[in-house]
Amino acid sequence: MKLLAKSEVKSLLNGDYRSLIANLEAANSNRDSNVITVSKNVFIPITDICRNICVYCTFRRDPDSKDATILMKPDPIMKLLKTADNYNCREALFAFGEHADNEFIVMNELETLGFNGIVDYLYHICDETLKKTGLLPHSNPGILNKAELKQLREVNASMGLMLETTSQKLMNTVVHEKSPGKQPKLRIQAIENAGKLKIPFTTGLLIGIGETIEDRAESLLELRRLQNKYGHIQEIIIQNFKPKPGIPMENYREPTLVEMMKMVTVTKLMFPDVSVQVPPNLNNQHSQIFLIAGSDDWGGVSPVTQDYVNPEAPWPELNELKNLTEELGFKLKERLPVYPKYINEDYLDSRILQKIENMDKN
Repeated sequence: MKLLAKSEVKSLLNGDYRSLIANLEAANSNRDSNVITVSKNVFIPITDICRNICVYCTFRRDPDSKDATILMKPDPIMKLLKTADNYNCREALFAFGEHADNEFIVMNELETLGFNGIVDYLYHICDETLKKTGLLPHSNPGILNKAELKQLREVNASMGLMLETTSQKLMNTVVHEKSPGKQPKLRIQAIENAGKLKIPFTTGLLIGIGETIEDRAESLLELRRLQNKYGHIQEIIIQNFKPKPGIPMENYREPTLVEMMKMVTVTKLMFPDVSVQVPPNLNNQHSQIFLIAGSDDWGGVSPVTQDYVNPEAPWPELNELKNLTEELGFKLKERLPVYPKYINEDYLDSRILQKIENMDKN
């Protein structure tokens, strides 16, 4: 798809109510169908130790925190997976703090279990998931190098990493000054490596952490460049910053509904070939508005576990999402963690393809 000029994207994001209405109509004209998708999943935070200290995050823990999860062991992980299987979940979302094994206490736990690092452990867990459950792994492990991504590709149906923003200036503010893994170039490189390896990928932007309209335009254009080159981005999440008690950014202003509508609409205009998602549990009162604005996926929703990144925001029930979807004339459909156009031998390991084929038969 042709890249817009940055000035054009900024103009779309800065438009008044007339341009917003016109863009809403244009974004909806890009829909292939009236289907809105959702993935029923289980969220497994393998460790909440992380090298980054992002001032909007409530997931990360210091290694000496009493409530830190240094490392989830295989038995409780498999117990959760079996429970999710009983609920007919099909996505196993694995997440952990970036480069957690840089911490001695985490590495010691891994070595005790016989693993050389957190990526080897994740590979093992994903492999066990494929062998012993009806779920497909989708991993969000932070920045990895190309060899690590290649290794995990064998046992994942898809993977993900939020770009968040291309704004370099945030690295010099309280937002990211203690978060080396939020360096935009590193995140772009990781997403690009996933493209080179043909990994079906979820990424997205975090709106309201100090970025400007120009930054938002640049971030969208960077994702479009990557998608034009590799075609592996299956889903873009437009996530709004939410102030939370106790975080350094608790008094920051969250983005307005109109700001978010513009972001969703412009994203869909620029990415007619990619699913657009806004987390429903962060937008209880406005989630339907984003369907009207152009989003076409509710993301992962779990009947088993909480959203450990936003524990204050419970998941909506699937029946509730069904009612919200159908009220607007859309149809709700459950999906796998990998989108249909990527279910082929170019993008998936033969073992995962076989598992999906067996799911279809059952």
